[in-house]
Amino acid sequence: MASPQRHRVVVLALDGLLPFELGIPHRIFGLARTPEGRRLYETLTCGVTRDPVRTDADFAISVEHGPEVLATADTVVIPASYELGPVYEEGRLTGELAAALAHIRPGTRLVAICTGGYVLAAAGLLDGRPATTHWASADHFQELFPAVRVDADVLFIDDGDVLTSAGVAAGIDLCLHIVRRDHGSAVANDVARRTVVPPHRDGGQAQYVQRPIPEPAQRHTTAAARAWALAHLHEPVQLRDLAERESMSVRTFTRRFREEVGVSPGQWLTQQRVERARHLLESTDLSVDQVAVDAGFGTAQSMRQHLQAALGVPPTVYRRTFRTGHATV
Repeated sequence: MASPQRHRVVVLALDGLLPFELGIPHRIFGLARTPEGRRLYETLTCGVTRDPVRTDADFAISVEHGPEVLATADTVVIPASYELGPVYEEGRLTGELAAALAHIRPGTRLVAICTGGYVLAAAGLLDGRPATTHWASADHFQELFPAVRVDADVLFIDDGDVLTSAGVAAGIDLCLHIVRRDHGSAVANDVARRTVVPPHRDGGQAQYVQRPIPEPAQRHTTAAARAWALAHLHEPVQLRDLAERESMSVRTFTRRFREEVGVSPGQWLTQQRVERARHLLESTDLSVDQVAVDAGFGTAQSMRQHLQAALGVPPTVYRRTFRTGHATV
């Protein structure tokens, strides 16, 4: 059974898997440590059998464990696979895959990367719930599983005990989010630095979808305005101020911003202020009122409403959960 000091993650490797996605959980969770250097997760790989697992590359992988190890998992991760015919074509599990999933204990956290969400949906585990997948598969996913509330615009969705991500590299975003949720921003930021990836990517999948009719070459982006806004989060930031910094009309700036980032300027500002507040609550002894001012919310009541909406808990509870025992950054 899993060590009481470590959260056990079991990755289910299915024939046709993408080696890159298989490595994401091992890399991200494997780097998560306490300030003293103790590993916070134990990550294992299993197959539906003990046979070598085919990949979409020119090699197979050998797995140490059979499906019975799923019964010991605190979190199960299912990466994408290109060889799940009945799942993709008919929305049903094979007997072998159903038997493997039956080992998972009730209450285990379930995570799907990219089209790994097809497996969870075919098992009925996403019915009535929000989920995402690769943008190119979203329409097919929704058609095959109409009971799932598919959102193709986001990088990942956290629905508590079931989490899904968009394509490929979005699995990194999701795993970093899980580390952040479990152990706070300081640990997640350290993992991101050591992996040489951003701790949090702005926007959603919309910025990666190729438009069929591209606009004329754009010399201007919204990057400078975003950088300025991040340096002035503690001040009132108006949309017209951002647009003026890029010499654009408000309408053009708003359209360009959404194309580049995936969300509106107002939504992006709120996200950044929530992240600033989280960092200050975790890493400083500032009062809640002062954190609200420094993060740009103005009042503790406003910050409380936004954190409750984004994180599900008020500032004091968040600080009590993540402040003690975590290194500052």
